[in-house]
Amino acid sequence: MAEIDTVIEDHRWAAAGLDMLAERAGRATLSWLGMDADIVVMGCDDARIADLNRDFRDKPQPTNVLSWPTVEHVDHAPGAHPPRPDIDELGDIAIAFETCEREAKAQDKRFDAHVTHLLVHAILHLAGYDHLNDADAETMEAAEREILLPLGINDPYLERA
Repeated sequence: MAEIDTVIEDHRWAAAGLDMLAERAGRATLSWLGMDADIVVMGCDDARIADLNRDFRDKPQPTNVLSWPTVEHVDHAPGAHPPRPDIDELGDIAIAFETCEREAKAQDKRFDAHVTHLLVHAILHLAGYDHLNDADAETMEAAEREILLPLGINDPYLERA
């Protein structure tokens, strides 16, 4: 059975229940994908994610979530679901507390719902989904909606303030 491991670098994530949120988002997304693969989620602060964003994406500013897939993904037709990777370890995710908190407030969303959405989004990235073009973005957003709805989270793209 897949393990969703959580590493807490910022104590606010422990208080926010990142372990439970990662487990819930991870299980729902892996089930939807039909996969049984391990994921590591690191809860950090804006300073740490800004360093990671600079080091890995050459963007020296904080972001909400970053993901590092274990394998390179296979190209697929725009809008098509990517082929499912056949691996035991899907990859790693980092998520920043302050940015998530700011975004949830600005979008008038519950913090836990916003974080769950971002984790689902990041796990889909690990599995090969992306939003580099409109067709892929539509496919990825539809997948997110399908995964989030049974968790009691409404369409995150319609809730924006």
